[in-house]
Amino acid sequence: QLQVVESGGGLVRPGESLRLSCTAYGFTLAVYPIAWFRQAPGKEREGVSWISSSDGRTYYSDSVKGRFTISRDNAKNSIYLEMNSLEPEDTAVYYCAASGVVQFTFDVSEYDYWGRGTQVTVSS
Repeated sequence: QLQVVESGGGLVRPGESLRLSCTAYGFTLAVYPIAWFRQAPGKEREGVSWISSSDGRTYYSDSVKGRFTISRDNAKNSIYLEMNSLEPEDTAVYYCAASGVVQFTFDVSEYDYWGRGTQVTVSS
């Protein structure tokens, strides 16, 4: 069965950090561009960060640029999202997804494999 599984979410205070993981089962993540999305209650799903399949290019939304870092570990078939200086506005369910489109996109329709998400809550 082809699936991705996210982990690492939790409840943290403003200014703290979390590291999310996304692991693929049944297929090789290394050949896919991967994005992290998030969805807060009552809001649309939004792209947060993206990493290319081949040359390590990355992209970040303006809301997380400078605070979040996406990375790959192909040996572990995993993608990570290091989140620093978390803010209450970062509270959401975070999803990773694999795309069949080589170039950068946050268009959800271009993503083939989705995980079930991991909850991140930032609150004092």
